[in-house]
Amino acid sequence: MGVQSPPWRGRRLSSPAAFALVVVVLAGQVVAAFDGELRKYILGLSVLLLDALGVVVSLRAGRRGNTVAWQIVSAGRLFSLIGVVTLAASVATLSHGWWWIGVVSRLLMFVLLAAAALVAPAQRLSGRQRYAFAAEAVTVLGAGFMVVWYFVINPAIDGHPPQDLWVAEIGYPIGDLLLLTGAAVVVLRGTISRLSSPLTMYVGGLVCYLVGDAMWSALGVHGVEASESPFAGFFLVIASLLITLSAMLYQPMAPTRSRSRTARASAWSTHLPTFAVAVGGLLLLVVTVRENDMLPWGGLVLGLIVMASAMAARQMFSLRDTRDLVVSDLLTGLANRTGLDNAITRAVKRREHVAVLLIDLDGFKLVNDAYGHAAGDTVLVEFAHHLRSTVRTSDVPARIGGDEFAVLLTEIVTPEHATAAAQRILAAVAANPVRLGEDVLPIRASIGVAIGTGEDSTKDLLRRADVAMYQAKRAGTHAWVLHDPSMIDRRAEDAALSDDLAAALDRGELNVLFQPMVDLVSGRPIGAEALVRWQHPTRGVVSPVRFIPIAERSGIITEIGLFVLEQALLQLKAWRQPLYISVNLSPRQLSEPTIVHDILAVLGRTGMPPESLVLEVTESAIVDENTGIAALRALREHGIRVAIDDFGTGYSSLQYLTRLPVDILKIDRSFVGELNGTPAGSAITEAVIRLSQVLNLTTVAEGIETAEQAAELLTLGCDTGQGYLYARPLPGPDLDDLMTAVRADA
Repeated sequence: MGVQSPPWRGRRLSSPAAFALVVVVLAGQVVAAFDGELRKYILGLSVLLLDALGVVVSLRAGRRGNTVAWQIVSAGRLFSLIGVVTLAASVATLSHGWWWIGVVSRLLMFVLLAAAALVAPAQRLSGRQRYAFAAEAVTVLGAGFMVVWYFVINPAIDGHPPQDLWVAEIGYPIGDLLLLTGAAVVVLRGTISRLSSPLTMYVGGLVCYLVGDAMWSALGVHGVEASESPFAGFFLVIASLLITLSAMLYQPMAPTRSRSRTARASAWSTHLPTFAVAVGGLLLLVVTVRENDMLPWGGLVLGLIVMASAMAARQMFSLRDTRDLVVSDLLTGLANRTGLDNAITRAVKRREHVAVLLIDLDGFKLVNDAYGHAAGDTVLVEFAHHLRSTVRTSDVPARIGGDEFAVLLTEIVTPEHATAAAQRILAAVAANPVRLGEDVLPIRASIGVAIGTGEDSTKDLLRRADVAMYQAKRAGTHAWVLHDPSMIDRRAEDAALSDDLAAALDRGELNVLFQPMVDLVSGRPIGAEALVRWQHPTRGVVSPVRFIPIAERSGIITEIGLFVLEQALLQLKAWRQPLYISVNLSPRQLSEPTIVHDILAVLGRTGMPPESLVLEVTESAIVDENTGIAALRALREHGIRVAIDDFGTGYSSLQYLTRLPVDILKIDRSFVGELNGTPAGSAITEAVIRLSQVLNLTTVAEGIETAEQAAELLTLGCDTGQGYLYARPLPGPDLDDLMTAVRADA
């Protein structure tokens, strides 16, 4: 890894000095176009003033950055200025000495302006890259040489004895070829990011010099006074103007670290050598026909053109295939990690407003385990299809890992634009589950969103998106999370906790507590909820909020869930009071193909009837898990009741309740906490109770802490609840003693 030289970044053309210069120069060219007598004077004065200004502004640009390159440009402008003055002096004095100074100065100008374009790319190339690039540049140079040779050099020397004039007539075209090489270097290296950049202006200036000087030389060879031509003079003036503007508008960017020492060429620039071959072949054909020399050269030229065209086409297809293999994912057709990195690098380099969405498919390992890798590939392809159809054509969707995807979003004005894209993706995949045989499998995902700051590296942007995605995974809600600077990467800590959790069951660190559910009228316990706790040997008590999501991600939740179920049923069997037991069932457990068999097996081992068991599931499991819904129906057919836990806090399940296997709605503690004797405080709770009454469902209120809350729940029509008002979670024997005492007092 190295630090790149600061790229050519520019001020706006609305700079007063630059704008005034453009207006004055263009106004002069308009006058010159219509006034032939003033044309040569306007041409000379324009080039003289622009060269003098170019020397000054190029030196100033060198003090701002890219010192060597701008010093070379300044020297080139100085020799151009000397050439203009001395050539004018030679015309006025008929001095051959001034003419030689002028011609040599002009030739040095060509060399220096081309060298300035070659300096930076040459430093970044090494080894095989240098040879490959040299071959491409020589291809372009060869095509240019063919054109210059036929139209300029050959007419100049054909039938003319050697003379001093040859120095200019041959030297200037050679200088033009150097300018062509300098422009080709910049284009082939792909360092032009936008048309208004100073680098683009500089290359445009080189090209205009090439065109103008070629016209100037061609007119001179054919006996036409070049200074009388409005076109040749116009190109030379515009060339000088563009190179001057490039120095005036140049502003260096802060150095940035890059993973590669070479710039990446734009897609169209890779076809430049092929175009050069086509120009050379076409010129051969035109010359053969024009010179009326079809025999013997006609057949040879046609054969050469066919071979060169076929080789160019073969190379183009090969390059495209290679590029697709390097930057595309073979399974989904999306970009791969390399393609995404390239796109982000280009966007960051151009200072575009971007965002990155990092997407991980939740529970994908279960799909591979339950259905096989072919089914997993089907899910990946389907998700890629929805991802591609959801984002804009200017965005870059990519698959960067097994079940990990990403999207580069462009033209992001506010964070809301990025989060809206994440929400569209989640909505699209939720609405389009994948059919695998007779099963319908929903696609769930967690998305991390990172907004570009304009100063990021590719690595920084992806790292922030990764941290946000992990936060979304930890929440377990199949949603998106926008990166915040306060976020901490807890993956190492979670990984260590996951390793400890895997052995917690064997070490006896997990235990089950019970919280009673009571009849709000009599206050007598009628059931209990089983709650798992972890007593870590060094960390102390670890909250379920902390370790349950880790258990979900690692898959150990299935083993823990069956352990809690068996302990709860054994404790129910030991209690002296007739109750039912309520046990939480996670979405991960519900997706297991053997979940029905496993639960019935535990009931069989403990000898407890299915009617004594209530399984609590979250709304997300009910809405998203079509396979889980089938499992719940099967369990309910055996007499096990189903409760929706924390109803109203997750997915909106109202449209599903009439057709799903549900017996109980548990009102979340957040709604119970709002109860204060007012209609506003009881609005949601009352709505849930009324809904359950219409659907013949039982309601259980969680988190009751005051007698006033219990009384208001009774008034609203809820007759069962649990909370600290009645008891905190207790070990099984302690709860048994409490329930016995309550019944004795009743």
